[in-house]
Formats: sequence, C-alpha cells, structure tokens
Amino acid sequence: MNRFSYDAPANYPEWILLLTWVATVEAASVSGAARLLGISQAAVSQRIKQLETDLSVELLDRSTRPARPTSAGDLLFDHAARLLEQAGNLSESVRNLSRAKRNIVRFGCVDSFAGTLGPTLIRGLSGASRQIRLWSGITPVLDKQLEDRQLDISVTTSPTAARSVIRKYPLFSEPYLLVLPQDMPYTASTSLTELARRSQFIRYSARSFMGAEIDRLLESRGIFIERTFEFDNTDPLLSLVSAGLGFAVSTPLCLWQSRHFLPTLKVLPLNLPTTSAEIPNSRSFYLAARASEAGRLPYEAREAILVAVESLYEKEIVPGLQLPSATLWRSLRR
Repeated sequence: MNRFSYDAPANYPEWILLLTWVATVEAASVSGAARLLGISQAAVSQRIKQLETDLSVELLDRSTRPARPTSAGDLLFDHAARLLEQAGNLSESVRNLSRAKRNIVRFGCVDSFAGTLGPTLIRGLSGASRQIRLWSGITPVLDKQLEDRQLDISVTTSPTAARSVIRKYPLFSEPYLLVLPQDMPYTASTSLTELARRSQFIRYSARSFMGAEIDRLLESRGIFIERTFEFDNTDPLLSLVSAGLGFAVSTPLCLWQSRHFLPTLKVLPLNLPTTSAEIPNSRSFYLAARASEAGRLPYEAREAILVAVESLYEKEIVPGLQLPSATLWRSLRR
C-alpha cells in the first residue's frame, strides 16, 4: 500500500506556503516574515490565507495583537519545519553525491593551521582521485559554514558541535605562550598583572574563539586587564609586540605562522597562578565532519594531520622557539 495518494495533489500545500508559515511563526509576526522573505506583508498574508483555505483550518488567531498561531498552526509549524529541513538535507545529499563523484572536498581550517599545516594536508589528501579546496577563517565562522553545508570537513578549536549529525575528532593541543619584545625586562616571578602595569596587553579579539578562551583563562586566574589593542589575526598582533608597544599571549602554531617576527621577540612559557578552575592553559584542535556523509575521509585526514603535526613541531617549531617539545604540543589521539 502506498503511504500517500498519487492522484490527489490538491490536498498537499505548496512548499512556498509552508516556508511562509514557518517564517511567520519564527518571526512572531507577518511583518517579520515579510522582512525575512523579502516580500510585502500583503503577500505574506495572502499566502497564509491560501494555506488556511487549502487545509480548511484557521492557522492564526487574529483576535490577538499580534496575531498568534492557533493549535492547528502550532502543529503545522512543527511538521512544516521538519519537512523543510528534510527537503534541504535531501537536496544537499544529492549535491554531495555529485561532489563525491567529482572527488572535490571543501576543507576549512583556522588561519594558523591553514598557514602552517595546510600545504602538507593538501599534498597528503589530494591525488588523481581527489581534489582539496582549502578555506581559512576563525572558528565560529568555520563551525557555521560546516553546519550550513558550505564545508565538508573542518579543523577548528571548538570541541562542541551545534548539531548531533556533526562529529568532532580530537587532534592535538598546544599551550599558550607569553610573547614579549626582545629587549623587554622580565623575570619568571613577574605576574601578568605587573606586566600590564608597565606595558599594553595586545590581545586576540573576543570575537575569535581563541581570544575569548584566553580571556576566560585569565579571568579564571583572577587576572583582569584593560582592553586596548585587539586583532583577529596573529600578524598585526605580533607586529605591535615586535615594535615594543606591548606584550601578547599566543600559541606555538600562531607564532610559527608569523615566524618572520621571531628574531625580534622573546617567547616564554605562560606562568599563571594555580587554581581549581578547569579551564586549561592551552588550546586544542578538533576535526569536524558529518560522519554519515564523509565516509573514511575524517579518519584519513586525522591520520595525515597527526603525522604532519608531529613532524612540524619536532623538526621546525621546537628548534625555532627553543622550548622543550613536551611543553609545546600534545597528541589527543584516542
């Protein structure tokens, strides 16, 4: 027995009407739905009336201001939202199949990863049967692009996924380091608060995931420093430190991405007061993908990344920063 009737299409509401209804409920008004959809309020009202006619029910209680969904309207919203999401997933799955046959993979990475490990990753995963398209950016943007299916796989520093269909695989972690101008006086007993009294703290912006995490780390140790200079990227941040305008907190990979500044910098472990707070003095990297759609690619990418990371740190970053290997990175392989 068929689950639906092929000879009664008039019983089915049109997709555009369902989309309009979902927009109306989510925006909590006809005017809000009009803004979301880029059409007039009259057009939204007309579509809702058409939907009510097709279903022979009242969807809006027009006795209230603003009008609110009826019980039938709430039920339709739940079903329509699921249907529209499934339709979007269906369309994207078909496109993914076509893309898989072309073997083009859209890979997103945070800037410091793309600038240091990106070339090695592309060489390791590309070949006659696969091409890699590499994007870089900050973690919140990349997480959203993966969620919206603009990326197939990503490497970011956020451990959580917005949707259950996205799986995150731990890669490695690296500590935060103190970065000073080469000629700035400093002893191991000098606290960041003391340092901030003598010099400006040049930080990553709070809109970047790393900047927000460094802020949380310092605040968990009772360190509150006035906000002055903020940057999303490492190059402008280190250019100010290199010019003697202040100090910064960064990581080995970020420093190696901008290693042309290293001769003018002093890089030291970041010594913070001990505390019971669970916020680590390090940042971790995670590989994210839709596990049900990416096949073995996440596992291949993870292995290639971990091999490349170990080689980069041991052969280049450790000698370059002149700090012990054990203090500069740790594999999170599980």
